[in-house]
Amino acid sequence: MTIKDKVVKIIAEQGMLNVNDITQTATLKDLGIDSLAIVESIFVIEEEFNINVPFNANCPEESNFDVSSVSSIIKSVEKLVAEQV
Repeated sequence: MTIKDKVVKIIAEQGMLNVNDITQTATLKDLGIDSLAIVESIFVIEEEFNINVPFNANCPEESNFDVSSVSSIIKSVEKLVAEQV
């Protein structure tokens, strides 16, 4: 399973959605995912990939972890995973 597939699966599980309903261009708001589910998703992503996500739930726009869309989350996770190597 690729990073993309794992991230989409996590977002789907936390948002109680079907994986097939999640597109790369969708925002979490488009998917109906609230701030609590976003934070929970980030916790699961950290555990799944053994990374530390620099995310400020109170001001996500000031974070180094972009949660503006599904594709941006995937890119942010890929970057953090690559930095571990």
